[in-house]
Amino acid sequence: MAGFGSRRTWKKQDTACTLLFLSIFILTSGSEPLEKQSCRLGDYLTQSGICCTKCSPGFKLEKDCSSHNERTMCAPCPRGQYTDQQNFTPNCRRCKDCGEHEEEVSTCDGKRNRVCRCKPGFYKDVIDSATYQCFQCKTCRSGERQTEKCSSDHNTVCECEHDYYRVKKKCLPCRNCTDSCKHHCPSQVTRPRDVENHIPKIALIGTGVLVMLLMTVAFVTYKATKVYTKLKLASSSPQPEASEETTKIVICNEESCYHDCNAVPQSTASGKGQPSLPDCIPLEIKISDLIYTVLDLVPVPRIKQLVRSLGVTDIEIERAEVDYHTCKEAHYQMLRVWAEGVRGSRGGVLHWPLMQQLLDKLKDMYLEEAIDKLKTKYGIV
Repeated sequence: MAGFGSRRTWKKQDTACTLLFLSIFILTSGSEPLEKQSCRLGDYLTQSGICCTKCSPGFKLEKDCSSHNERTMCAPCPRGQYTDQQNFTPNCRRCKDCGEHEEEVSTCDGKRNRVCRCKPGFYKDVIDSATYQCFQCKTCRSGERQTEKCSSDHNTVCECEHDYYRVKKKCLPCRNCTDSCKHHCPSQVTRPRDVENHIPKIALIGTGVLVMLLMTVAFVTYKATKVYTKLKLASSSPQPEASEETTKIVICNEESCYHDCNAVPQSTASGKGQPSLPDCIPLEIKISDLIYTVLDLVPVPRIKQLVRSLGVTDIEIERAEVDYHTCKEAHYQMLRVWAEGVRGSRGGVLHWPLMQQLLDKLKDMYLEEAIDKLKTKYGIV
């Protein structure tokens, strides 16, 4: 029995030794890969677990080293390729080619890529960190001035000239600045707030004075025409001699109508005084002739703007468009509504204040050429 007990003791000891040996083996075998995975700076770990040196810039990997004491086999990059860092890649990178609107700054020499820039007259438009395009530099247009020249990195910078403001990518002159554009016009003097508050009252008073003046002119014109007609009828039958004062009054009234009248009293051939008539004849402008002239001078897209400024309502404009099939006929009717409106018609002849109103509205629309041609045609000074 004693022998049997000793055998059991030996078996237990053998089992304990075996377990101890296995534990040491596992710990030892597990620590070896950790040591192999750590290489010094400038080396890389191969698939076989060996640390090899990296290839220098301008070279590529040809063959891994076979032991720790050997160097990696590297080969120079072919022409037209490069590597700009230490590496262990088997392929070099392809050199960049300059585009159509680019010029070369530095060549590709195996260690660095080719460097390009936009040609003069072109600028770089960046797409992302590695991509860009070259676009042609813009030129400042009318009403603009250049604040920054175009370079290879940015486009030309333009801004509106002094007393100009931008509307839909165009610079327009600041003429009679409104509230929407006056902050673009540095030359405009800022008016005090109390003055601005009185502007509507002043405008209302000015409108009233203008209406009174027009009514006065119309009344004087009516009286002058009436007196002129009476004198003309009286000239066909013997009448008492008219005084110079009466004749001068008639002439001055005519002067307020259309043209300057420099008429002086004239004596009759018989020596017996008859009332002398003015040397000038009031300017007669036929409405139909004027309308066709305006339609030829004013651009078609701006006819509605003109008739609205002359006081033709939107209802009358729409009625003309419905009643007439062509644009020209409709536009003719719109202008006719204006010309034959209140105090407009006088036997088919346009009233002078309406002619002046037409010239003023054309001036507000900057149609100077149309104004000049109308003045030339009708002899308006």
